[in-house]
Amino acid sequence: MTQHIDPNIIALKPEMTAWRQHIHSYPETAFEEQQTTQFIIEKLKSFGIDELYTEFAPTGVVGIIKGNKPGKWIGLRADIDALDIIEQNNLDYCSKISGKMHACGHDGHTSMLLGAAKYLATHRDFAGTVVVIFQPAEENEGGGRVMVEKGLFKHFPIESVYGMHNQPNMPLGEFFIRKGPLMAAYDIFEIKITGKGSHAAAPHLGFDTIVTATQVVSALQTIASRNVNPLDSIVVSVTQIHSGDTWNVLPQEAIIRGTVRTFKPDVQDLAETRIHDIANGVASTFNATADVRYERRYPATVNHAEQTDIAVNIATKIVGAKNVHAEVEPSMGSEDFAFMLQAIPGAYIWLGAGKGANLHHPQFNFNDEILTTGVAYFVELVRAELK
Repeated sequence: MTQHIDPNIIALKPEMTAWRQHIHSYPETAFEEQQTTQFIIEKLKSFGIDELYTEFAPTGVVGIIKGNKPGKWIGLRADIDALDIIEQNNLDYCSKISGKMHACGHDGHTSMLLGAAKYLATHRDFAGTVVVIFQPAEENEGGGRVMVEKGLFKHFPIESVYGMHNQPNMPLGEFFIRKGPLMAAYDIFEIKITGKGSHAAAPHLGFDTIVTATQVVSALQTIASRNVNPLDSIVVSVTQIHSGDTWNVLPQEAIIRGTVRTFKPDVQDLAETRIHDIANGVASTFNATADVRYERRYPATVNHAEQTDIAVNIATKIVGAKNVHAEVEPSMGSEDFAFMLQAIPGAYIWLGAGKGANLHHPQFNFNDEILTTGVAYFVELVRAELK
């Protein structure tokens, strides 16, 4: 593939690779990214950025880079956190933190935004201000929501914001995007079934919570198959069942946990209502009770039309029209960049990383070959938005 990338960006690749592999070696999970944050701060200071802020999230970093002329403001965002996964790679830079690893490529996203910050700090041929946003806690804990609630977009007059994610097993160096919903809303639920414990040899003396829980799990699948319009999208997944401690006791309690993925608020409302109804109805049938906790974690990631067009034009400039897919099918995965897109206009894009282990797999490793492509995308966005 022919890519049109500034040679000064290409020259950053060895340095960015070293940054990425260092970050990979020291993964930190949600709101614990102390070493990662310090690394980012040290790099941004060495680049000579204009201002630096750390008050918008416990471990978030925001840098300001001003162009050589005044103008509007643009935000570029990267996530910085890792996951609670035991790495199964044989690399010189494998995780040195037990039980944690960068299994989603946030080490690469961070390095790309650092590369863009270094380039922009030394090439200020743009009219306006760039805000580089290093966001913590994308995985499950909503660091994006925290930064918005802490006033990121109130403190700075940012008019548009852009994010990017690597995608393994999509063609190397190709871009994927769509207007409107790109990724689903993400909710979680917990159902506590309480019955009456008994000896396993005398089940008639109790109310079996394990039997009740398995019936609840089966019934929850009817939400997608029998309650939601077949033309709408929903995934209800039970991911945990916890009950019992020994061989010969029918336990008093059972816990069911899982997730719901949707695109439309009315489908989300229906799912929440039906989970309550099903859990309570099935539990009552088996003389048990159900206590349901439902949390709406992330909204759907919805790209704005104007910014999506800008993103497509920039991607096309870098890799050519045939390598930009502007009507990609949406994903049922979720992303807390959604909170930023709810606050101001912007767009989120996927960058193909070629063949490899999937995201969140213990053998995943970010492909350093796309570092310069990611930096070029960020830099050209700035040049287009801040002419």
